[in-house]
Amino acid sequence: SPWNPSLQAMESEISAAFASGEPEDILSRAFKLTVTREDICTLQPLGWLNDRIMNFYMGLLVERSKKEGYPAVYAFNTFFYSKLSSASHKAVKKWTKGVDIFEHDVILVPIHLRIHWTLLVVDLREKTIKYFDSLGQKGDHICKTVLKYLEEESKEKRNIELTASEWTLHSMGTEEIPQQNNGSDCGVFVCKFADFISRDKPIIFNPEHMPYFRRKMVWEIIHQQLL
Repeated sequence: SPWNPSLQAMESEISAAFASGEPEDILSRAFKLTVTREDICTLQPLGWLNDRIMNFYMGLLVERSKKEGYPAVYAFNTFFYSKLSSASHKAVKKWTKGVDIFEHDVILVPIHLRIHWTLLVVDLREKTIKYFDSLGQKGDHICKTVLKYLEEESKEKRNIELTASEWTLHSMGTEEIPQQNNGSDCGVFVCKFADFISRDKPIIFNPEHMPYFRRKMVWEIIHQQLL
């Protein structure tokens, strides 16, 4: 089947994506996003993942979650949190037009902190908001900002008051989740945190997996299919 390509075929395809052609060549199109060779090249070793790669990968996770046996996942795009934190619920109200985020199990919020990627995860089944940072920084204020957003969104869209006291907010500690060992892998960490969480799997990878994850992501984005 095409989804079981030989490693050799995959490797040559990944190398070609990096090496041949023009930066503006379009290598993938989906989720209203266009991914160019230049975007894909951010997945080279020690490259900084850009918004397009992050958002495309989140799109792939959401797509997969529609299959039998996966939790229902909603992902905000990478511009959501900066807009919410600099303005208010009003500024992002239209972002969920026609969607009830509360009908999902898991909400992923990839966060761009100037020069660092982190991930916030809302689990609506457990009523938890957890913050994942591969540099171990705390994000308690970010958890609070998103809880306030959920309260306002719930009131606005469903006319239901959330009870804030029922919710658990937690910044994951360095002993709870793997940590990056360089200055450039945060984006890949965020994508893989999201990948494991959106399968309800414990997060068991480490920095040594990063080069492999990067190459795998190139293939997955080009083929719009998670391996």
